[in-house]
Amino acid sequence: MRCDSHVHIVGPRDRYPQLETRTYIARVAPLETLQRVAAARGISRFVIVQPSFYGNDNTVLLETLDALGGLGRAVAVIHPSASPAMLSDYARRGVRGLRINVYSPMRDREFQRFDDFVTAMARIAQPLGWHVEVIAAIATLAGNADVLAAAAVPVVIDHYGLHGRSLPDSAEGERLLDLLRLPHVWIKLSAPYRLSDDYMSTRPTKAWLAAIVAAAAERCVWGSDWPHTPQHGLMTDGSIELPYRALSYEQLVDDFIAALPSRDLVEPIMTDNPGRLYGF
Repeated sequence: MRCDSHVHIVGPRDRYPQLETRTYIARVAPLETLQRVAAARGISRFVIVQPSFYGNDNTVLLETLDALGGLGRAVAVIHPSASPAMLSDYARRGVRGLRINVYSPMRDREFQRFDDFVTAMARIAQPLGWHVEVIAAIATLAGNADVLAAAAVPVVIDHYGLHGRSLPDSAEGERLLDLLRLPHVWIKLSAPYRLSDDYMSTRPTKAWLAAIVAAAAERCVWGSDWPHTPQHGLMTDGSIELPYRALSYEQLVDDFIAALPSRDLVEPIMTDNPGRLYGF
């Protein structure tokens, strides 16, 4: 079965409150809608990723896993003091990783050293057989490549490494690609619009896609980033509800497949690799 390895589910705010420190109000994005749009491209497995506006309240994520049964896995956000009983419950329900977010805007964010953040999450993830997932701009990834290279657990990098305008043969690009050649480092091929001057782009940058696949084809997974969060530049007011990008899920899938160097890569990236990483 094909897997969408990066989606967010958002519930009604009267039942699932969003953080006071949010920088916009996220609209409802239900599982049923996601399943309907994904079915047109044969996708029935999903990895639910905790969004920044829920903090470490994983209620929506866990309820979504319960609804998906064996078709769902998740990447949660937790406090380092999470109890063993809570972690055991998360694992039983389908959580397979912990997210480190140093990218999404958030008012009054408490920053800690990147290496301390990775170490703390890896210490929790390791005995559970989980990974850590990192969303960070390429400059942050390149500047902390040694930390990620030394991680004691698998590391999953979000959204093509958020390479922006950097090129694969730039100093930052080469640092990222060197990191991807390590056997414990994975990458999500997701959200091309986050990397383009066209905020509605559904097409990956072919040079980057080819370079990433050449470095780590067996550790690439595809994700849609549904429901396609608003532009970062618009996230300035926690009292305003912002619309999601009105993208075609089917077009996102089709443009990704068309951009791959070989059609032989489609099933490994969309089926086999996520099967190994998330334990489907």
